Amino acid sequence: MANHKSALKRIRSDETKKSLNKLQHKTTRNAIKKLKEAKSKKEAAKLYPGVVSLIDKLAKKNVIHKNKASNLKSKLSKLK
Repeated sequence: MANHKSALKRIRSDETKKSLNKLQHKTTRNAIKKLKEAKSKKEAAKLYPGVVSLIDKLAKKNVIHKNKASNLKSKLSKLK
């Protein structure tokens, strides 16, 4: 267990960040799934900008690696 006040605060703030990152990552994964299951090209083209935006936000916050973000966007661009 942590012995210093700053270490205790770090543990609390890390938990908060972890839960937010987890939520954003799950939201993005669901959006990607919805895009892949789109019935028509028109529907996929409509969803694509929002999904790319979510992926970019995750990469910017280092939740996912920037190369993974690029790979995801590249694969998804073929669907639209």
